[in-house]
Amino acid sequence: MTVEVSVRVAAAPERVWALVADLSRMPEWSPEAAAVEWLDGATGPAPGARFRGSNRNGLRRWSTTCTVVVADAPRQIAWRVRSLGMAVSLWRYRLEPDGEGGTVLTESTDDERGPVMRAIARPATGVADRAEHNRRTMAETLARIKAAAEA
Repeated sequence: MTVEVSVRVAAAPERVWALVADLSRMPEWSPEAAAVEWLDGATGPAPGARFRGSNRNGLRRWSTTCTVVVADAPRQIAWRVRSLGMAVSLWRYRLEPDGEGGTVLTESTDDERGPVMRAIARPATGVADRAEHNRRTMAETLARIKAAAEA
């Protein structure tokens, strides 16, 4: 299952990239992200860099370990998410010039959970319909990034 949401941002891809690629700011954008902590001495996105993502939904809290798989400024950043040693998802942001000085920013996620992770995810996160939840939170995330980039 893939979920994808796009928005047009009235800012150059380099400006949008500076916001999106600073993953430590993800809690400012995403309603589910609580914190991002770089691991193993990493300080920013590069293929192979790892970070811990702390997340929240209401009273529920959980963390994941993420590995950057693409960091191609100012075009794309992507990372794989794992929890309890199991695959969860692949997240990516793609940035494309819109031909008018702005950017089409697309956030997408591929669900990579196996049966065990699917079974434990709902009680752990409180999310019954992960695709619809992601679609809604991605739209909110993109609106916040757009507002910051256009400010």
